[in-house]
Amino acid sequence: MNAVPEPSLRLLRTAVRGQAGYSVMFVNAAAGADAGMAWFEPRFWIARGAVVGSVAGRGAATVFEHAGRRFLLRPYRRGGLAARVSADRYLWLGEARTRPLAELQLTLLMHAEGLPVPLPLAARYEQQGMTYRADIITEFLPETRSLAACLAAGEVGLLTWAAIGRTIRRFHDYGLCHVDLNAHNILLRDSEVFLVDFDRCSRRRPGLWRDANLARLRRSLDALEDGRSERRFGDAEWQCLLAAWF
Repeated sequence: MNAVPEPSLRLLRTAVRGQAGYSVMFVNAAAGADAGMAWFEPRFWIARGAVVGSVAGRGAATVFEHAGRRFLLRPYRRGGLAARVSADRYLWLGEARTRPLAELQLTLLMHAEGLPVPLPLAARYEQQGMTYRADIITEFLPETRSLAACLAAGEVGLLTWAAIGRTIRRFHDYGLCHVDLNAHNILLRDSEVFLVDFDRCSRRRPGLWRDANLARLRRSLDALEDGRSERRFGDAEWQCLLAAWF
């Protein structure tokens, strides 16, 4: 393995040439796990009886166990109109612009800064011609549930809404623009709040993007309420979140 250039000094790169193209894997050397190319194949873990769950979403993620630790294998999947062209292939613009490498680098930096994110383990892309597909593996955060799941199970207390607001502000102060901030990408564990899924996210100077992040979250929460007979989120909860954010 060869170390990749800055800013990913703690990532190790492995490349394998196949008949159709290249498979390239990046591993967080400090994660303490001997990840290999086979780790990105769900059938590898199924054959070993190591799959312990899944997480629904655009392209279901696989939760597997290895050496007493649990990890989340998430494939990259397209949404919207682009999915009609290809569900899982992206235009090749060079390795530095691949989505898994960008997400792995960003998550690694945030984890090192002490922000509440899962430990990133590894990412892979498979290039074929002018397109590629990709996957990423992160630590599975035990005993967490998404904000959406918590709302589905019952009401979320005002103290939790305040904790969510403070956590989002921490990320915003760091400069993190979460382009898909929604109720499924906020995880709760007692009084702890985590953010996940940083595909296409980036660090920016303070600006209106922070308001756009919050507006996206509000739309996500309102959409969840549309199908419920009894509201579990409304203006009181939102104002509590905003007050803590400010």
